[in-house]
Amino acid sequence: MEIKCCKTHVEHGLDVFVAKTESYPILTELSEDEKLSTKCEYCEEPALYLVASS
Repeated sequence: MEIKCCKTHVEHGLDVFVAKTESYPILTELSEDEKLSTKCEYCEEPALYLVASS
């Protein structure tokens, strides 16, 4: 599972990940190229973070 989210929604993304997978996520910052082309899964802002399992 991967969730790409903006600064505003990063805590929500972490909560959703834990609730769905029942495991701890790894939070990483997206690369500059990914930041330009990726939208937050919860709004239209550019995504800054990736919440994933590995």
